[in-house]
Amino acid sequence: MSNNVILARMGEVTLKGLNRGNFESKLKNNLKYRLKNFGKLNIYQSQSRIWIEPVEGEENPYFKNEETATEILNAVVQVFGIVSASLARKFEGGIDEIRQNAVEYMKEYLKIYPDHHTFKVESKRGNKHFPMTSPEISNEIGGYLLENFDCLKVDVNKPDFIFNVEVRDYCYVYAGKIMGHRGLPVGTAGKGMLLLSGGIDSPVAGYMMASRGMMLEAVYFHSFPYTSDRAKDKVVDLAKIVSRFSGRMKLHVVNFTQIQLDMYKNSRQDMLTVTMRRVMLQIAEKLALQNGCGCLITGESLGQVASQTLEAIQFTNEVVDLPIFRPLIGLDKEATCEISRKIGAFETSILPYEDCCTVFVAKHPKTHPNRDDIIEAEQNLDIAKMVEDGLNGIETIII
Repeated sequence: MSNNVILARMGEVTLKGLNRGNFESKLKNNLKYRLKNFGKLNIYQSQSRIWIEPVEGEENPYFKNEETATEILNAVVQVFGIVSASLARKFEGGIDEIRQNAVEYMKEYLKIYPDHHTFKVESKRGNKHFPMTSPEISNEIGGYLLENFDCLKVDVNKPDFIFNVEVRDYCYVYAGKIMGHRGLPVGTAGKGMLLLSGGIDSPVAGYMMASRGMMLEAVYFHSFPYTSDRAKDKVVDLAKIVSRFSGRMKLHVVNFTQIQLDMYKNSRQDMLTVTMRRVMLQIAEKLALQNGCGCLITGESLGQVASQTLEAIQFTNEVVDLPIFRPLIGLDKEATCEISRKIGAFETSILPYEDCCTVFVAKHPKTHPNRDDIIEAEQNLDIAKMVEDGLNGIETIII
């Protein structure tokens, strides 16, 4: 008797010491949450593997074959902490049962991948009482598959696919894997407040911090009618994309219109970007503290725009006490775009709806401000009132 299960491989979690159990528990809970719409499932861990299977007696269409399992496998590998996942056939027995299940699995596999003709067998013998070594199992199953499938040939260097056999408390056979995003389980590294705009960078920054185990909330500064509701909808869509990896989050929308108009009227034009960033960070910090966040997260990259020079970053840092994480600080734009495409955010990020940072940008911004520039730019601004007004005009959306 055999049934299909999902084998999910852990990565960095297995390197943890005495607190490894906490990371594994959080990872299993995150998987349960992510897979709650895929039927009743048992999720359990053995060594460096997590196994996912339908509750006994439950018919689950997602586990029928490789083709039907694609959706649930893609959901599994979106959970940080998972390196890769495969659909495997699980059964009890010895080498005869392994031969039989290998042939049955291969019949289904070749229906879906008829152009795969070369293979090699890799075996792992976790059960040391099994009477054959791993190389012996590989040789036996490889020969048996060749006997039963004329279309197959062995290629140990560049095979079309690898056929895997694992002997543990049960036996497992499978071929192929879907790669995951690695990282650490979300919820193992506190919570941060992401400054989310409609651009390419900030969603990638959120994704990268979530990959290190950080839960997220996000804040967006909206300047209606200078930025349209479509711009806001775009940011909501980007938050949804990030939440596929980070889990449930709150998106706080700050009414920033009057604040920006006051800046535009009463501050130096060449310092508008830096002054605006300083106010944004102060609003974001107070919002973070109200919501249990221990840091701020931005998508800044050193030297990318005028507000991201060393001097501009120095003067924006000084207005808050919380640490500011900038995971993109050393990346160029192409590297960021590559990650954006990988997580499915790029096409949304480039939609032509401007945010508040682009609408009120100065024509010739100051790239290397000094202390006197900051003092002069803010001398006619009531910064404390601006921060207070920003906090009073917030809409919170659950993502």
